[in-house]
Amino acid sequence: MWFKNLIFYRFVTPFTLSDEALAEQLSDKAFQLCGPLDHFSQGWSAPLGAKHDQLTFTTSHCTMVCMRKEEKVLPAAVVKEFVGSKVSDIEEQQMRKVGRKEREDIKDEILHDLLPRAFTRSAYTYAYIDRQNGWMIVDSASQKKADDLTTLLRKTLGSLAIELPTTNDMPTACMTHWLKEGNLPTGLNIEDECELKSPDENGAIARCKGQDMASDEIQSHLEAGKLVTKLSVSWDDRLSFTLNDDLTIKRIRNSEMLQDQINDCHAETAEEKFDADFTIMCLEFSHLLPQVMNFFGGEQSDQQSAVA
Repeated sequence: MWFKNLIFYRFVTPFTLSDEALAEQLSDKAFQLCGPLDHFSQGWSAPLGAKHDQLTFTTSHCTMVCMRKEEKVLPAAVVKEFVGSKVSDIEEQQMRKVGRKEREDIKDEILHDLLPRAFTRSAYTYAYIDRQNGWMIVDSASQKKADDLTTLLRKTLGSLAIELPTTNDMPTACMTHWLKEGNLPTGLNIEDECELKSPDENGAIARCKGQDMASDEIQSHLEAGKLVTKLSVSWDDRLSFTLNDDLTIKRIRNSEMLQDQINDCHAETAEEKFDADFTIMCLEFSHLLPQVMNFFGGEQSDQQSAVA
């Protein structure tokens, strides 16, 4: 259950809702299966899985939640084929051309007929609230999925005072400087992947993988004015990940040392294993996120004071 991608938010005001009160409010929007004519359904599900009914899972000061979204699968090619067949029948039988508006109406009718017979697929998005440090952390590589979760939580609670953090220095400028000068923050090491982009509108993008970041090829891109927008790094001999210029963290991997620590946790049940993993993960990320802010000149003071 370790998070692989982080989109994290700063609470503008402290999150003071108790775990019991949070669980009660989540139950008002618990997940329900799609109805026959629903395109999708989303709601809160148990972080521990379908066999459990507990909509929150708490360890220390961190509480995990899980959003489940079920969607009807109607391939565009299938819908297009049904619409084309219906349009052809009308044009042949009535000897007239079907216009755009009528075609759209036919498509709506086809969708209405097919929805009850469509297959469904579910996706789960996990997040946790760190009350002590003032973070909400979503496990997602997609900003849209993170927005879906935060929007649902805002509707569930009535309000959700969070915002994406900002730093005093531009991440792109900092990462570019690291590659140019080799002067990295303490505990940070550059690995072998990066993305460089020209600052011009619709500028060229160079993606490098499995390459020495100090090589002449990389330096030539930098000399040509390209800026670093993504950079793979390792931190404190604990985690490896890709830093992005929008402050998201992707493709997180545990070091051997950290994985050994995880494996040494003896758990007799799935719930105990989940609890142990969640506890270690929260501890690691509570150390990592302030460091990420420091990599880029520190978190802007207005956000720091909001959770002080």
